[in-house]
Amino acid sequence: MYTISTSPRIHSDLSIRKTMWDVIIALAPALGIGIYFFGAQALYPVIISIFTAIITEAVISKIRGRKTISNGSAIVTGLLLGMIIPPGVLLWLPAVGAACAIILGKEVFGGLGRNIFNPALIGRAILMASWPTFMTTWLAPQSGLFRRIDAETCATPLAIVKLNLAQGLPSHWNLFIGNIGGCIGETSALALLLGAAYLFIRKRISWHTPLSYIGCVALLSWIFGKNGLFTGDALFSILSGGLILGAFFMATDYVTTPITPRGKIIFGLGAGIIVVLIRLKGGYPEGVAYSILLMNAVSPLIDRWKWTIPRKFGEINA
Repeated sequence: MYTISTSPRIHSDLSIRKTMWDVIIALAPALGIGIYFFGAQALYPVIISIFTAIITEAVISKIRGRKTISNGSAIVTGLLLGMIIPPGVLLWLPAVGAACAIILGKEVFGGLGRNIFNPALIGRAILMASWPTFMTTWLAPQSGLFRRIDAETCATPLAIVKLNLAQGLPSHWNLFIGNIGGCIGETSALALLLGAAYLFIRKRISWHTPLSYIGCVALLSWIFGKNGLFTGDALFSILSGGLILGAFFMATDYVTTPITPRGKIIFGLGAGIIVVLIRLKGGYPEGVAYSILLMNAVSPLIDRWKWTIPRKFGEINA
């Protein structure tokens, strides 16, 4: 009649399904802003990415005889991937990226909980390496769901700085609300922060990684400014690119990032240093995706570092 197990006997109603749906709800404002500024050309890639991720995982789950499709992880992977590609891309591109994200980013390692790297970022990295022209063509924002198909292209704020383009930089306000060129779900800091606040309220993420990640990028960007030491625009560095999206929604992934508080801070600092190095010295204007993937690779080492392991209750150092 009774199931007897060893201690600790701690009950929690937290489940993978509930966590995934909280992430989906938190991403909704950013997706909505992306659709508002880029129109249906931002909606179609996201739908195709989600649909392909679900189908791919369903097929693999059927082959393996597992029932994993109902936990919502495939939806989150497809949604995140769709939000980190440019609006207006050829519609086969998110399909290829989502299939690669599920197969090469998750299932090849054994499925959810065993993957080393963030699946959505694996999908984006493959698309970026294979079709860089498509992945670096950006639409100028123009409110309205049914915007012109032949919409003008533009450069992202980070590309303007990186390539020294004559085009003027957008104001901090436009950066904050999302009235700029960029990936579908990364442009609006306001919408992303609303989603992050929801995750904090629901206690799905902690402050350690996002604050250390964003703080490190802000500090180093201010120190190593374009016009000399301590001349950088820290706020511009935070609001531009995919830093906020990456910090709150990808660098906080339960599976691929450290689980200890100190480990999370080290992860954030390491990712922040890599972002600034790529932005200042790398060939790409942005480095958020690569910074998280590189730190994913060393997450197991961080968790095993003696300094990050919490002391056992009652332990006395000799």
